[in-house]
Amino acid sequence: MSGKNKLAKFRENETFGCLLQPSSDDMLAGNFPVKGRWNAEVFHNDNPIVLELGCGRGEYTVALAERNPSVNYIGIDIKGARLWKGAKYATEHALGNVAFLRTRIDFIKSAFGPDEVSEIWITFADPQPKKPGKRLTSPLFLDRYRAFTKKGAIVHLKTDSVLLYESSLEVAQSQGLEILECNADIYGSGRASDPDDILCVKTYYEQMWLAEGKPITYLAFRL
Repeated sequence: MSGKNKLAKFRENETFGCLLQPSSDDMLAGNFPVKGRWNAEVFHNDNPIVLELGCGRGEYTVALAERNPSVNYIGIDIKGARLWKGAKYATEHALGNVAFLRTRIDFIKSAFGPDEVSEIWITFADPQPKKPGKRLTSPLFLDRYRAFTKKGAIVHLKTDSVLLYESSLEVAQSQGLEILECNADIYGSGRASDPDDILCVKTYYEQMWLAEGKPITYLAFRL
């Protein structure tokens, strides 16, 4: 993508009401005004809130929202040029239950208040092979999620990385968390064969990994 195209997308991002772009300084200082007020300020309803972390182009966020109009979905990523696609789609299709937040996931505790989030999706995140503490399912991040999720909130992990899948399962088991599902190959096992099942939705990166013959894994557990 050329720098010119990126700049055009960044400018258009400023026009999307569904895309929030707080500064790093505000997040570090705890000055994000929507924290604890997403239902009232953004969605204008009391429906449950579900996050997609590292949402990229927002394919999963949008797919979830279209299938479940009575649930609010927030995609989070730091890459503005990627978020542009999801935000533009949500705007053009008037998806009132979709929002996007451009920020580092390290700042996530500054974005949400206690008991504000019901579920978390992690789709094709960086497996961080040399930095296990930075994995989005590490004990550090699970503790961060506990600060703003409801009791028993579900964490969904969909990934092509066997390392991330297995390490996440180990973390969940070591913490005594309830494992709802673990599948080392959702397509090979037929788990994602139902077109009405959300697991059959393929992101941009997922299609790349499938084309390379990589198995796609799925893990779900309760915090």
